[in-house]
Amino acid sequence: MATINPVSDLRNYKKVLNMVKEGSPVYLTVNGRGKYTIRTIEEDAEFEEAKAMLRLMCELNTGRASGEKEGYISAEDIRAHFRGKLQ
Repeated sequence: MATINPVSDLRNYKKVLNMVKEGSPVYLTVNGRGKYTIRTIEEDAEFEEAKAMLRLMCELNTGRASGEKEGYISAEDIRAHFRGKLQ
């Protein structure tokens, strides 16, 4: 369960950091609106991996849609293209 605290609680940062647990980030507010998140390093790494995976899936979907619309390039055409680059 997430914890929501005003950013002014950081005056006693040890208390705030002790509230951060895996699966339970601490959200900090400024003037009653969400502004910052404090989470564990492991959760941050997992979040960054998920963002990267989402970006990759979006790019793959864009490529698939382009192939369906404009037609796919054959494997032989791709090989010929790169062979030409190596020469």
